[in-house]
Amino acid sequence: MDKLFNKDAFNYHALGRPGKLEVIPSKPYATQRDLSLAYTPGVADPCMAIYKNPEDVYKYTIKGNLVAVISNGTAVLGLGDIGPEAGKPVMEGKGLLFKVFADVDVFDIEINEKDPEKLIQIIKAIAPTFGGINLEDIKAPECFEIEERLKKELPIPVMHDDQHGTAIITSAGLLNALEINGKKIENLKIVVNGAGAAAISCTKLYIKLGARPENILMFDSKGFLHKKRTDLNETKKLFALDKPDISLADALKGADMFLGLSVGGVLKKEMLLAMNTNPIVFALANPTPEISYTEAMSTREDIIMATGRSDFPNQINNVLGFPFIFRGALDVRASEINDEMKLAASVALAQLAKEPVPEEVNVAFNVNNLKFGQEYIIPKPTDPRLIERVAPAVARAAMETGVARKPITNWDAYVDELRKRLSIGNPLLRQIKTRAKHNPKRVILADAEDYKMLKAAEIVMNENFAEPILLGNVNKIKTLIKENDLELNGVEIIDPRSPQQNGKRKQFAEALFMKRQRKGMTFNAARSHMTHRNYFAPMMLEVGMADAMVSGLTRNYPDTIRPALQVIGRHPGANVVSGMYIIITKQGPVFFADCTVNKNPTAEELVEITLQTCMAVREFKVTPRVAFLSYSNFGSSGGEGPEKQRKAVEILHKTHPELIVDGEIQVNAALNPSLLNELFPFSMLAGGPANTLIFPNLEAANIGYKLMQELGKFEVIGPVLNGLNKSVHVLQMGSSVTEIVNMITIAVLDAQYQAEKEYLKAGK
Repeated sequence: MDKLFNKDAFNYHALGRPGKLEVIPSKPYATQRDLSLAYTPGVADPCMAIYKNPEDVYKYTIKGNLVAVISNGTAVLGLGDIGPEAGKPVMEGKGLLFKVFADVDVFDIEINEKDPEKLIQIIKAIAPTFGGINLEDIKAPECFEIEERLKKELPIPVMHDDQHGTAIITSAGLLNALEINGKKIENLKIVVNGAGAAAISCTKLYIKLGARPENILMFDSKGFLHKKRTDLNETKKLFALDKPDISLADALKGADMFLGLSVGGVLKKEMLLAMNTNPIVFALANPTPEISYTEAMSTREDIIMATGRSDFPNQINNVLGFPFIFRGALDVRASEINDEMKLAASVALAQLAKEPVPEEVNVAFNVNNLKFGQEYIIPKPTDPRLIERVAPAVARAAMETGVARKPITNWDAYVDELRKRLSIGNPLLRQIKTRAKHNPKRVILADAEDYKMLKAAEIVMNENFAEPILLGNVNKIKTLIKENDLELNGVEIIDPRSPQQNGKRKQFAEALFMKRQRKGMTFNAARSHMTHRNYFAPMMLEVGMADAMVSGLTRNYPDTIRPALQVIGRHPGANVVSGMYIIITKQGPVFFADCTVNKNPTAEELVEITLQTCMAVREFKVTPRVAFLSYSNFGSSGGEGPEKQRKAVEILHKTHPELIVDGEIQVNAALNPSLLNELFPFSMLAGGPANTLIFPNLEAANIGYKLMQELGKFEVIGPVLNGLNKSVHVLQMGSSVTEIVNMITIAVLDAQYQAEKEYLKAGK
């Protein structure tokens, strides 16, 4: 690592609050009553309940979601026996990974004790605090005895991740490598270089998968493990073969797999060349593998290779396993983590790698389109689906093997709960995607000469909630599809400028001229407009060639919405068009309006914007609770803005008394029920937070949603256009693939709603 990286590493751990973890209260503590409930006298009741029924400790304390990361610092990373204090940054880091990947709380505990028996007794003594124990960086062979004893003597899951984490992840990679090269595990000749905790555990799990012990040749730092060696400990003896001594080079002749958990550079080119066809090489020494990825791939092309490094394909990273394994084990209150649970995690990981990759993963690793194959045999650590695939697989295996004390009965609800833990999903997003799949619509993507739009098209086709129609230069679009290996077979591509579209352009120009001839548009202008995608697309929509359109990725907002207004126009009865943003929070969606169209609406226009927004909010199966925002609270300050908001609310109270709407009100009061109830108990909003925020002008609304997006890091969907006669939606310039996919989903739902209105209007 360079000096700058080293400096950044020191700063990362030291600047601000030292370390990487902190303890944050999960219950209110602002008032004296809160403190009395938290400690004395309120704490006495749960204490006595636990005394009478020890299992209630899971009900009243953090135990069920708390893991101890325990080390004595005798085998810290590749640094060796550096002691418990020096190992603490690693244990804190492990705690951070537990939390951010699986929402598991952690206390890291560094114990200054090397004697295995004493260490076992210390851990047993503190075990009542925890729902599980993750042993970390304890040297072999002591780690084997410590883990085995604790597993037998404690009623909670215990796992030494240095052993089993690598075994679980490499097993997933091995399963997929075998699927690619077509070999059978029972026929593999496997050479293992390294005989430490991870190597031993990997080998044991491979045997569980079907590898034959007599086909596994293991080496330690002194050479081949064979029966005549007298220096082997009891663990290594299990893998010693009754064969003559042999060198690593000779062992690799004709070998199908090399597993390296040893030292960098030990695997030479000539050794690699001597291996069997389509060899599997897991070179996991860190930071320098047994052979570098570049050197290995330049030596032979048929290799399936993995390393421990993130800068090359197929990283064997334990974070793919331990957070989700403990998550699943904790959630069923498992008494142990057994081999069946580990294998279930391996199979779940292997299966996930064969599914289409979310775009956020592609972005994180700066690739265009990861696909299952030689360079992608295991998922990436940033894949948001890991928690919902691995944890349930582990939980199910625990139940099937009889070690679960709190079985899961509703698996769909459990997966939803897992998603909510990390805000991976949101009930609203899941709801709208499910509804979209029930009745997919044809959606025009007007900026299809852009990779992000094409990737979004691939995703919506794969998930079956939209049929994309791509607008743009056909050759350019096909080239992008080919270069990025996108699966868009059969997708319709239309170039508005091509000679093949002469008839359509004429038809569309005549229709537009009829609409706009008394509004300053000539026929020549209408004909010229039809060579532009943002006019051609809404005309396709207008004549029924599609159900919805999404545009705006490469053009500014006014240039995109203006053609739609001219071609399609407002819905009958609508005097304004407005733009709504949906802010996805852990507490649920919050709707902002108007964020895109009306610069300084009147009170009457705000009333119509509110009614449009409420109608849209109800379409998402949410009951709107509307707050008219201002710098004033119910007359506390004067000014044009508060007076306008106040007037709009008065109109709505008279004309739509069924609405939960109030204001003018400051945003903190609108979103904080305690503050609202304390200060303004008379408000219609009292009793819960507002979920629909109406801003006094475009400037405030635009600033508001962008602050939420950038500083709050919330997922933002929008703008959702309300008031148009067809489903037209305009992206922010430079939107991400995820934002485009979300907008296509909204467009499908809007098209469904529009079709339903037409159906009812026709009286069918």
